[in-house]
Amino acid sequence: MSDRTGKFAGDDPFIIARNWLEEAEKSEPNDPNAIALSTVDQAGMPNARMVLLKEIEADAFVFYTNFESAKGQELAQSGKAAFVMHWKSLRRQVRVRGLISTVGDKQADDYYNSRSLKSRLGAWASQQSQSLSSRMTLMAEVAKVTAREGSQPKRPPFWGGFRITPIEIEFWADGAFRLHDRFRWCRNSADEPWKIDRLSP
Repeated sequence: MSDRTGKFAGDDPFIIARNWLEEAEKSEPNDPNAIALSTVDQAGMPNARMVLLKEIEADAFVFYTNFESAKGQELAQSGKAAFVMHWKSLRRQVRVRGLISTVGDKQADDYYNSRSLKSRLGAWASQQSQSLSSRMTLMAEVAKVTAREGSQPKRPPFWGGFRITPIEIEFWADGAFRLHDRFRWCRNSADEPWKIDRLSP
């Protein structure tokens, strides 16, 4: 008999993740949707950085970035990624490992157009992860892009969304005396049912 009760209860890990995120939005002071995203380069050297998770879909997690950035290139090359979302206020975390695909143009356009104008222009101006001589150079590029693109810039062709379809999700909650609760949902492919294990802390 399963002892997944309370915050761990449910038959759908995406609903559990969404519920946890909604709880965190009430208690985390900044960016409750921040995730530490991990990728590897062509030599197998790992990379990690914080990005903002923008949507938990019915079967995937979505974030947006510059496709030409280091993470964009690494995601496209490997087709795999992992992330951890940690909430200090709740003493919980969610770990995800999965396969990468890009979101469709309409979905990416809709999200891009929901951003502030300055953020949209910034996406055009920044050659993300490339060397930059000075902040003044960046601001000059923003001014140039603003003059060129105007007040209704279209989404840059090099900017869009990535979807992580998980093959593994782990829900972790802090326990007394370091006896944490951990439940891992695993499957070999997105078409298979989940297998759920309780893990030792």
